Amino acid sequence: MAWIILIAAGLSEVVMVTFMKLSDGYKKMFPSLISFAAGALSFYLLSLSLLDIPVSTGYGIWTGIGSAGAVLIGMLFFKEEKNPVRIFFISLIIISIIGLKTVS
Repeated sequence: MAWIILIAAGLSEVVMVTFMKLSDGYKKMFPSLISFAAGALSFYLLSLSLLDIPVSTGYGIWTGIGSAGAVLIGMLFFKEEKNPVRIFFISLIIISIIGLKTVS
């Protein structure tokens, strides 16, 4: 169950940064509120998952999901550059997440 909670925490982080972008520097109320709520949820879920998962593994996976997810959302929805080098490095983050999960 801790792993599911950790994945949910990482996805909440992706929601947080997506709505942070949509908030226009926290000038728009609705996206700002979603960003704050998703951030709080992300930290709470991370704290729950760390009750059973080592902090080094949990934090690494949480930040990896957030980083990879934010880059993918940026490329898919915010017209950020899609090139082989970016995709290669995102692949490395995803491979690292899988590696951390398998050794824990």
